[in-house]
Amino acid sequence: MQHHHSPADSATLHTHHDHHNHHGHHHHHHVDPTQMGTVYIVAIVINLLFVAAETVAGLIGHSMGLLSDAGHNLSDVFCLLLAMVALKLSQTHATKRFTYGYRKSSILISLLNAIILLVAVGGIVVESLRKISQPASVDGTLVTWTAAAAIVVNSFTAWMLSRRQHDINTRGAFLHMLADTLVSAAVVVSGIVITHTGWTLIDPIMGLVIAAVILVSTWQLLSESLRMSVDAVPEDIDPDAIVALMRQTDGVLDIHHLHIWPISTTETALTAHVVIADSSQLDSITHALKTLLAAHGIAHSTLELETPASHCDHHDC
Repeated sequence: MQHHHSPADSATLHTHHDHHNHHGHHHHHHVDPTQMGTVYIVAIVINLLFVAAETVAGLIGHSMGLLSDAGHNLSDVFCLLLAMVALKLSQTHATKRFTYGYRKSSILISLLNAIILLVAVGGIVVESLRKISQPASVDGTLVTWTAAAAIVVNSFTAWMLSRRQHDINTRGAFLHMLADTLVSAAVVVSGIVITHTGWTLIDPIMGLVIAAVILVSTWQLLSESLRMSVDAVPEDIDPDAIVALMRQTDGVLDIHHLHIWPISTTETALTAHVVIADSSQLDSITHALKTLLAAHGIAHSTLELETPASHCDHHDC
């Protein structure tokens, strides 16, 4: 259903598209990237130092719980690093070849993050099962104190990340840190049990519980990343609701050929054909629709406006 404008009409339409595209950007909730970068750097440094300490403690105390937790914390550091890279890439500008910059790579990074976590889970399960078949003595007190320190480090990192969760990468990092805090609490429990009862089997059992907790939190991240990487409509956007809102706009008769897809983990684009009653309202309707879409988290919208007279029934228009 192509709209056959005169060249003058066409020029007007495109100029206004561009103008309102810029207008739309201001409605999208942007977070200061420098501030977020600092949060990531602080989180990475704290967690790296802790991984080193936990590895040493795990080796000294022969604790699978501590070593698996250190391994998982190391994968978290990597996840934080990747999330920071994703943040930088989502700020990149368009080039002639990459017309959206490298923003899409932030989605691929969230997918990679989820896969790394699944590998970490596999490692913990294998090692815990080995420990069940070949039990070793564990220093309960050392385990308890190290895990208690982990609770402090992980919950502080989770708190820092919790303030910006509309980005799947940050939400992924936050989820890992939250899972880690729970995991460390479980390790504290096993440390206390070992100290008071000498029942060392609880250490690998806790390892398996930890693996299950991480798997559950990773699954959501993995499925969402997969969906976004094949251009599915982002989770927080309801296409039916968007169409209904667009149709309620004054002068709009119908909406069709609608496409909504993620440009990056934080930005969404939309294209649509809009049938309008009166071509003299072209500018005001475009403005109203773009403002509406931007308010609902769609900053990049391209609208093709047409009148009922320009309708055609071919499948390609």
